[in-house]
Amino acid sequence: MDRLTEIGLAYYDRARRVLNDAGEADALVTSMQSAPSGLLRISVATDFGVNHLSPVLGDFLGQFSDITVNMVLNNRYVELISEGFDMAIRIGELEDSTLRARKLTETTRRMVAAPGYFEQYGRPEKIDDLNDHKLLHYSNQANSAVWKLTAPSGEKRQVRTAGWLTVNDGQSLLNAAISGLGIAYMPSFLYADALEQGLVEEAIPDLPVETQGIYAVYPPGRFTQPKVRAFIDFLVHSFAEKGPDVW
Repeated sequence: MDRLTEIGLAYYDRARRVLNDAGEADALVTSMQSAPSGLLRISVATDFGVNHLSPVLGDFLGQFSDITVNMVLNNRYVELISEGFDMAIRIGELEDSTLRARKLTETTRRMVAAPGYFEQYGRPEKIDDLNDHKLLHYSNQANSAVWKLTAPSGEKRQVRTAGWLTVNDGQSLLNAAISGLGIAYMPSFLYADALEQGLVEEAIPDLPVETQGIYAVYPPGRFTQPKVRAFIDFLVHSFAEKGPDVW
């Protein structure tokens, strides 16, 4: 085979690969532009999923009848790609920077207890006073045995919860606080209604409030699947009026 023939074949092979890649890219773009459909697997923290994601799923499925949803409730960080999830809802600081993320809204964390609890045991005035109170332990949250608080001066403090009561469900934790069993440290998407109804009160109102973002996260890539994009857009709209004190 002469040199010219080798060059010609090499050029032909390269051109064929370019055309194939272009064809695949066109097919991918076409699929990305198609109507949202297929199975959508979602991972979400149990408390948020039960209280706020489940109630809006009906509206989403009513709008996108070609999508089926498999929502998995758990309190661990799943590996989206290796475990076959299309997306997840995560609260707080995002640990995996390789994932794409879109902020949906925010929540705050406060210490709350029932008015009857404060009548019986008194109200703490400062962080050190918590050592003399009954603190409710939420076992489903990482490092939940230690509350990380900020003093009015800006000093970071840590308080270890006592063994008075331990639960692994946010709603049960709130119920325990409402029942007067102790002080709970929890996100506003759990306690907001109870606070508004006067069932619980903030333990130390003068403390700075911790604010956490609530995000939709999904695998990186040039294109976002239509079913994922549709669901995230739906959540952004659904939670547009939600926030730290409005749930």
